[in-house]
Amino acid sequence: MKDLFNLQGKVAIVTGGNGGIGKAIARGLASVGADIVIAARNEAKTAEAVGDIHGKFGTKVIGIRVDLQQEEQIRNLAAKTVESFGRIDILVNNAGTNIRRLPQDYEAAEWDEVLDTNLRGAFLCSQAVYQGMKTAGGGKIINIGSMTSIFGGAKLAAYGTSKGGIVQLTRSLAVAWAPDNIQVNAILPGWIDTELTRQARKELAGLEERVINRTPIGRWGEPDELAGVAIFLASRAADFVTGVALPVDGGFSIMI
Repeated sequence: MKDLFNLQGKVAIVTGGNGGIGKAIARGLASVGADIVIAARNEAKTAEAVGDIHGKFGTKVIGIRVDLQQEEQIRNLAAKTVESFGRIDILVNNAGTNIRRLPQDYEAAEWDEVLDTNLRGAFLCSQAVYQGMKTAGGGKIINIGSMTSIFGGAKLAAYGTSKGGIVQLTRSLAVAWAPDNIQVNAILPGWIDTELTRQARKELAGLEERVINRTPIGRWGEPDELAGVAIFLASRAADFVTGVALPVDGGFSIMI
């Protein structure tokens, strides 16, 4: 039983793993032995995260620049990971973007940017690692959703659509790839204190107070509080768990 959460010898790709929730998850997976590929656009930020994670946990960590709107770069990400480590065991589809507008004010290009990054990108990354996972005898895919996977928001039409789609994508991939021993699950973070949500608090008046008042635990979450559930879903402990969308939200989604 003590080895249920041991990820030594496993290789994990974390998109958007150079900051916020993604970096916290990458650190968590590294803390239990996984080698890490940080896939992100900002190379300087990625290099800093690579040094930090390797220095603290001693696992192998590399960064690969990737724009999730570019299919060829996604294919290259999978190929470079196999070239560097020989395998892919875990994919965390975390990278995302948001453009806040009222629905009537979106430009088509803005809508496409959010959907292409958050949803299409997650699908293409999953597709890119599928054959390698199948050949290896199985794997774990963890998709990062949101409270907007469940709730609506006036200025969140594009983001909410992408994150609602993440839940349905998770379920579809879970069913399709179960025969290949690939478990696919989603984490739905509540209101977590990140760069993205700090910007939201600037743009959405009263958000800080509304979140605290509705969250039974009475505070915003911290990125590191996503690490434990990611470790669980990436490990042997979750071999019989698939197609789940698990809120990690301090009770926000159950509060009336």
